[in-house]
Amino acid sequence: MPYAYLCDFDGTVAPTDIGAELVRRFSIDHEASRRGLLEQWRGGTIGYRELTASECRGVRVTEQEALDFTRGFSLDPDFAPFVSEVSCHGDRVMVVSEGFDFYVRDQLVRAGLSELPWTANRSRFVDHGLIIEFPELEDRCDHCGNCKGVHVRRARQQGFEAVLVGDGLSDRCGARAADRVWARDELWDWCQSEGIAAQHFECFADVAELARRLPRPARTRVS
Repeated sequence: MPYAYLCDFDGTVAPTDIGAELVRRFSIDHEASRRGLLEQWRGGTIGYRELTASECRGVRVTEQEALDFTRGFSLDPDFAPFVSEVSCHGDRVMVVSEGFDFYVRDQLVRAGLSELPWTANRSRFVDHGLIIEFPELEDRCDHCGNCKGVHVRRARQQGFEAVLVGDGLSDRCGARAADRVWARDELWDWCQSEGIAAQHFECFADVAELARRLPRPARTRVS
């Protein structure tokens, strides 16, 4: 059975949470207000959809300003080599993000990964404002914007063993549904507290090494 690596973007494929930095830079809301929203989300009072929509209502930025800002960040330099290596085995890599489509697309294109499948929340720039729209997923939960659990289950239905690679609490639905979880930071801590088996990683060089250790069908030797 081939593997499907479903990789979070912000904080994982991109070492920096680009979406959070964008909101922080261009928000007109007070920091205390934004911090309060984050605490409500972490505490389960609101879901990620509500968190993101509320944050975006306070953002004032044009599309070009946003793009210029996000281009100050880059991907983990070992991500593209990881994609190339595992693809040689017939495995799939997909970026599954709760961030914004405009910078996920741009970052992947700039890294030479324009053909890599990805999904993220949709963004529209209107009158110096950022409007967020969420994918219409049939099996989406009540809290996520772009539910990673849906994408994990789809990969499994397509015959893949699903590996969720992530770093944050927005990866929880994906981690619950995945066959394997590779985690760091808040996702790692959450997996430990919930008793969910996970492998720890720090960067995509570690992820590549974990992938090399996965079991593969034995090849029949022809004499």
